[in-house]
Amino acid sequence: MIVSTPSHKVVHQLPVLNFSSISDTSYYCRVVQVLSSKMLEQETRYRQLTQEQLDNFTLDMNAAYARLKGVEEAIDSHMEAEEAARKAHQLWLSVEALNYTLKTAGTESPSMPLEDAADAVRASCVDNDFALALALALPEESLKRGVYSEASLRARFNSLRSLARRVALIDESHNTLYQYFLSYLQAALLFENQQEAPPTQLHSEDLDSFKLLSYASYCLEHGDLELAAKLVNQLRGEARRVVEDWLTEARLTLETRQVVSLLSAYANAVGLGTTQAP
Repeated sequence: MIVSTPSHKVVHQLPVLNFSSISDTSYYCRVVQVLSSKMLEQETRYRQLTQEQLDNFTLDMNAAYARLKGVEEAIDSHMEAEEAARKAHQLWLSVEALNYTLKTAGTESPSMPLEDAADAVRASCVDNDFALALALALPEESLKRGVYSEASLRARFNSLRSLARRVALIDESHNTLYQYFLSYLQAALLFENQQEAPPTQLHSEDLDSFKLLSYASYCLEHGDLELAAKLVNQLRGEARRVVEDWLTEARLTLETRQVVSLLSAYANAVGLGTTQAP
């Protein structure tokens, strides 16, 4: 017997709307939105704090770098000041050695040659144009032979003075034997004032050879070699020829002393400047 079974129909059940679930979803969305907002706020705050810390760190680093740079500059400045002081001291020592050499002149002999001392001065001021120019201005004769002292020049002038007086009347136009006799006679008879001070301004009557020799002698006795040389330079004729070599030596001594004096003053000024530098 065949038994037939009734056919089963598949029934699809439609979802039932649950209002409670919709409410939960909305709540969940709001929670997510609030949390996202909070997280965004926290992230923004974190970034602000991080940026502030980075800015503060940058400021600290810049301040530290500035302090380090200041220390480096101070050290460099101190080293430069020490180097300048060392060079100034070396220049002063070499100039003092040159001064000492200048004073080694004897009563009848010139000083030691200044070449070695001058070389030392030049070596100590190779980067100083002014001092180097002064050192190079020393006369060649003083470097090779030396110079006479003022005392030596005074003694030499005193020995030449009597001869210059004897030929004081002899010039280019009056050089006969008779003129020599008259000049010798006048020198013997004319009273000589050895302590006659030169006037402030020379006039034509003061250019007399006898007066010029007297003025020059007074200046030498009172330590004014420069004025004595200027007065002797006014002599003419045979008297000028007698003292020509002396005048050359006096000029050499004056020129050398002037250069050394300028070097000494400059070395002292440079040394004083380096000691007072901060």
